[in-house]
Amino acid sequence: MRLARFLAHAGVASRRASEQIVAEGRVEVDGTPVTDPARDVGPGSRVTVDGHAVEAEPREVWLVNKPAGVVSTAREPGRRRAVTDLVDSPARLYPVGRLDADSTGLLLLTNDGELANRLTHPRYGVPKTYRARLRRPPAERDLRRLAQGVRLEDGPTSPARVHRCGEREIELTLREGRNRQVRRMAEAVGNEVTALRRVGLGSLELGGLEEGAARRLTDEEVAALWEDARPDES
Repeated sequence: MRLARFLAHAGVASRRASEQIVAEGRVEVDGTPVTDPARDVGPGSRVTVDGHAVEAEPREVWLVNKPAGVVSTAREPGRRRAVTDLVDSPARLYPVGRLDADSTGLLLLTNDGELANRLTHPRYGVPKTYRARLRRPPAERDLRRLAQGVRLEDGPTSPARVHRCGEREIELTLREGRNRQVRRMAEAVGNEVTALRRVGLGSLELGGLEEGAARRLTDEEVAALWEDARPDES
């Protein structure tokens, strides 16, 4: 297994962050400093980061219903509560992607860096579904614009699946994950999001999980997420 992947699986950091840790010279394998994240390590290799031994820990994936005001970080330097505080696990978990502090709903926490990378990398296009409450009832032409793609300052959005759920509530399914994308899309059609909740990620749904609660995913649910993140061979 490549060193960066080993570190990610051990819960040290995401795979990309692990590559940076290796490049900074903070990792030793069998007592020798290593700066190549592609270095192979075997079951008997002794790996340390900043002098501390790293051992693979059982992989965990948790589903959290994030409340408003909770931040999508593993550690929060300020006074706001971090989403990792909602999970009762000794594993070194970190969020898969982000929800801004004002948004609520489905957020995954894991110590499996490879799965986290697959679920968030644009190459795999794993769909994310949101429920958005808008300031004003959207016109049908605005819903069509959202579905076809709107122009943002960082480029046009990809086509999305959009339908109306109520007078001022819509559901959007996106295959990209730009910063505050749903909110910015609403602004692009002259509206404003007043409440935003993520309700789906790939085949996984938030369901009836209470706000602020968390549950560990089953092996079957994790396998389904891996299937969701398979590259498109077409």
